[in-house]
Amino acid sequence: MTIVLATPISQIELAPGSAIRIDGVTWESYIALLQELRDDRSTRMAYENGALEIRMPGQPHEAANRVLATIALTLAEEFGFEFNDLGSMTLNRPEIRKGVEPDSCFYIQNAQAGQGLGEAISSDLPPDLALEVDIANRSDSKLRIYQAMGVPEVWLYQREQVKIKHLENGTYLDALTSRAFPAVSTEQLNQWLEVRRTGTDLTVVRAVRQFCRTLLQ
Repeated sequence: MTIVLATPISQIELAPGSAIRIDGVTWESYIALLQELRDDRSTRMAYENGALEIRMPGQPHEAANRVLATIALTLAEEFGFEFNDLGSMTLNRPEIRKGVEPDSCFYIQNAQAGQGLGEAISSDLPPDLALEVDIANRSDSKLRIYQAMGVPEVWLYQREQVKIKHLENGTYLDALTSRAFPAVSTEQLNQWLEVRRTGTDLTVVRAVRQFCRTLLQ
């Protein structure tokens, strides 16, 4: 069903931690909206099959997002992996009419091709790792988009726990360990989240560094 809005989409104001879904939006309207709003905004959008979702992350959302991103970046540094942090950059695939703005995304195994400065990253090169925090909305539609784009790994934060999702034969399955960081388990990620609940990001960074350096001894 198409929703007719009295307020233009570009002028919709959302409260932190809320989301809205609008059906019947064409791909061309979605692209025009992205161009109108540009990158200097707090909202994040996803588009699939005529459905446009707009989210305004709140404090719990961003706290979870940033600590998971901090963990990923610290792991990459400690293990000596090349990486590029592209944040919530817009991923659009015109040929399949899908677009998404991850909470965070990283090129690790494809760090050179996903450099992001100078030449644009090819639209058919998905990030190696995407972070998705599910607080204001259900993540089902986002996971379908990541799946169609071929994102090999997603860390999904849901109900105060993180799950590692691997793309296997076109479907996301729960995994015990990370594909980007094979030494890191789902259990370990959740232990670091517990550290953050009683500490700070720096406390988590120190815990991650200690974990890595113990492994590398």
